[in-house]
Amino acid sequence: MKRFLALMLVLVLSAMTLAGCGGNGGSNDAAADMKVAMVTDYGDITDQSFNQTTYEACKAWADANSVEFNYFKPASNSDEDRVSMIEKAVDEGYTVIVMPGYAFAPAIVKTVEEYPDVDFIALDVSEYDLQDAHGTAADFSWEYPANLYSAVYQEELCGYMAGYAAVKLGYTKLGFLGGMAVPAVVRYGYGFVQGADKAAAETGATVEIKYAYGNQFYGDADITAAMDTWYAGGTEVVFACGGGIFTSAGEAAAKVGGKVIGVDVDQAATIDGLYGEGMTVTSAMKGLAATVNTMLTVVKDGKFSEYGGKVETLGLVSETPEENYVQLAGSTQFGAGFSEDDYKALVKDMFNGTITVNNDTAITAADNATVVTVIDQGNIK
Repeated sequence: MKRFLALMLVLVLSAMTLAGCGGNGGSNDAAADMKVAMVTDYGDITDQSFNQTTYEACKAWADANSVEFNYFKPASNSDEDRVSMIEKAVDEGYTVIVMPGYAFAPAIVKTVEEYPDVDFIALDVSEYDLQDAHGTAADFSWEYPANLYSAVYQEELCGYMAGYAAVKLGYTKLGFLGGMAVPAVVRYGYGFVQGADKAAAETGATVEIKYAYGNQFYGDADITAAMDTWYAGGTEVVFACGGGIFTSAGEAAAKVGGKVIGVDVDQAATIDGLYGEGMTVTSAMKGLAATVNTMLTVVKDGKFSEYGGKVETLGLVSETPEENYVQLAGSTQFGAGFSEDDYKALVKDMFNGTITVNNDTAITAADNATVVTVIDQGNIK
């Protein structure tokens, strides 16, 4: 009898061991072993942009799911320091690394294959970013490791929504202030031009768009001076697209009662809080939080293998605006020219293909316009 009981115990323990093998194959084991680390690009978690949104989404998810979470900030804006923070997180036992922004590409390439048992989740790191960092941009021959997933976004779609909304709301003197002319920012700008162009064609309005890049992702006195000139010259609203560069647009707008359009996240509270209530017309948003929630749940459920090894482009997945990975902010200042129902109708037309948006970054801003006038001023700095 004792031998029988001992044999049964061995069989049970063996079955338990087999059920738990295979990395993230079992959802219970994946959840129990899961520790989430977020690494900031080089900014802080209070940047009102990618870092803050990603941090808050990771923390909220971890709190709700009783999963250990921490964030790591590199000592400087360098690949070496980003690598160091990834290594530090792994050394401390974190099993999931979340990284926001294209700056992570070299650090990912240097670490992802070294730690095959760690799940790497990148936000807004494109195929070109990764292949270029790997040295294979000429032929895109690097096969992404199974422990890497990156989400990129169709910025041209929410950029289009913002441009369309601005003109429909009656603004005819527009500006686009990009950070640096990296593909994501360019797509935002080109979508903005196309949306404004479509609305101008529908309304018959004469629309002008001043178009420039600050050549950096933060505002300063030089860029503010350029924005002063824009607003003094009649510009009514500027789409400030690129990290902290909105500060220059906001400072200039505050002097003349101008307006600003935010980017990436709902920036109304930040911009209005700093520069005046009601300044932010809308924000063209990426679904960073939605992506974090989706992918961390995927890891928790032991299904990361279904997503790993790919760069996925996220955009419209529904006729319902708030269900999409690109959208306008809930704080949008809807009005008679562009109501919430108009917004829903626009999204429906974009989702079903009635409206298409060009995402070709090899052309010029003016090439996206048929009736609006685009005044391309290149780089401010």
